[in-house]
Amino acid sequence: MELLAISLAEPKQVEYHGRSISTGIYKEPVEGPVKVGTFGLEGDVQVDLKNHGGKDKAIYVYTVENYRFWERELNKSSFAFGQFGENFTVSGMPDDTVHIGDIFAIGKLVVQVTQPRVPCFKLGIRMGDPSFVDAFLNSGRNGFYFRVLEEGEVNSGDTIVRLQQDEVRLNIRDAMLAIIKGPRQQEIIERALRIEALSESWQESLKKRRK
Repeated sequence: MELLAISLAEPKQVEYHGRSISTGIYKEPVEGPVKVGTFGLEGDVQVDLKNHGGKDKAIYVYTVENYRFWERELNKSSFAFGQFGENFTVSGMPDDTVHIGDIFAIGKLVVQVTQPRVPCFKLGIRMGDPSFVDAFLNSGRNGFYFRVLEEGEVNSGDTIVRLQQDEVRLNIRDAMLAIIKGPRQQEIIERALRIEALSESWQESLKKRRK
């Protein structure tokens, strides 16, 4: 597993339904090293703190394997890293192999997986297609968030090491079924709520969906 790129963003104003809104989804790769603290990467701006950022969503991670899927699906030759709004573009970490609660080391930085990414309408703006949000949501290729357990600096090219695998072993792809109505929804909700590392916002949301 490898950290391929580190991407940051400044706030950008975009037009949406006739009004101007601010977003931090237009992230671009930067040269390292980059300092990473409890609330995210130095130099990165999270505009919508209700849905992004905070301790439980300090770093958004997306794997290059998902890039290749979308390039085929959308008939694109290639996307620049940062296209999906991620801070870390990685390799070897597809959604069905990473579990909520897993702990990883990237250099001296130690991080823990807290939840999948649930896309908002701004991803549709970034992709130039509002319908992409639903396609992304249901793709099983959502990426995930890290909380920071130990602060540190990172560089592109750093090796990623899994230090601990959560005992519930609920992978990111399956975890998304907790918010999509279907035959496994309640089973996945119960499994997710057993994970101490689950983000606070997901704990609250899943308790409301529980039957």
